[in-house]
Amino acid sequence: MTGNKEQAALPQPAAQQVGYAVIGLGKLTLEELLPAFAVGRASRLAAVVSGNLTEAREAALAYGLSADDAYSYDDFEKLGERDDVHAVYIVLPNSLHREYTERAAKIGKHVLCEKPLATSVEDAEAMVKACKDAGVLLMTAYRCQYTPHHWAAREAVQSGRLGQVKLLHSVNVQIEPNEGQWRLKRKLAGGGSLPDVGLYCVNTVRFLLGEEPCEVSGTVHSTPGDERFTEVEESVTWQMRFPSGVVAQCACSYGAATARTIDVFGTGGRLAIDPAFDYQNLRLTVQTGQEVTEVRVPPEDQFRLETDHFSRCIQEGRAPYTPGEEGLQDQKIMEAIYRSAREGGRPVTLERFEGRDVFRGPAPERS
Repeated sequence: MTGNKEQAALPQPAAQQVGYAVIGLGKLTLEELLPAFAVGRASRLAAVVSGNLTEAREAALAYGLSADDAYSYDDFEKLGERDDVHAVYIVLPNSLHREYTERAAKIGKHVLCEKPLATSVEDAEAMVKACKDAGVLLMTAYRCQYTPHHWAAREAVQSGRLGQVKLLHSVNVQIEPNEGQWRLKRKLAGGGSLPDVGLYCVNTVRFLLGEEPCEVSGTVHSTPGDERFTEVEESVTWQMRFPSGVVAQCACSYGAATARTIDVFGTGGRLAIDPAFDYQNLRLTVQTGQEVTEVRVPPEDQFRLETDHFSRCIQEGRAPYTPGEEGLQDQKIMEAIYRSAREGGRPVTLERFEGRDVFRGPAPERS
């Protein structure tokens, strides 16, 4: 058994790994994604694409590629000539996700797309359709559905360790500076704090429960006179009701000091993840009776876990755990929250789904 675990931890030979072209060279790509590919077990960096070709070449060279592995946005379709590029990872402003997903599908490349999947339900539906029609896989980059801490929390929730779950509370807030951020531009972002940081609350609550909400209600607020929020909202608070009777209360903001938490309350105990959405140093505690236990799991690179999962799905021809449909469902929920806010907080009924994990593929590898 020990030998098998050690063998499973070894990376695949480079020639067998799935080659990715990363689209967009922002902070997330440079600080998290490119380093993650360097330690991939089934994934490797094959090309980079940017609006600045000089920066793209510098990034390519820094990670062992050649200058010829750097492409501009205008040259994107040339990736179709590369047999060693099997997939693209889209890390662009939200409004560009549909365009580059459709362009990638047309040249036969699988698509891993950062969240939110799109800026509208219509665009998300078009992305799912484009990939299905082209016979390529589409995965939404929900890294929190691949991390050991979140899986340990999910197992505690669904195993009955907390008794019958009654309430969840999740907060994701941060200060968003006004420095020409595309996230503060509605045309590029599609919204403010909700699709950026609030989405973590929506998606992770759904993941922990394995259920889909049947009703949402919400309110939106922006500080009067704050020039950051002339196009997008500052803060959103909302409630999600689930068929089992569970109620989730959530909040997100671009105007408060950083806090990223999840609390789950059951008849037999409670669970807390704090911080819940950071890249590193997550902390999970479970309380039953008077006993509080910190659940310790080995640290993992979250981005390596999600990219390697997608790579194995490509290699084995199976659906990813967080396919495009998972991102589409969150888009529908967020639009319902916005609708409720426009209508004074009136509850909005969602389509009801029976069963568990109705939008997810087979469970990801746990190594």
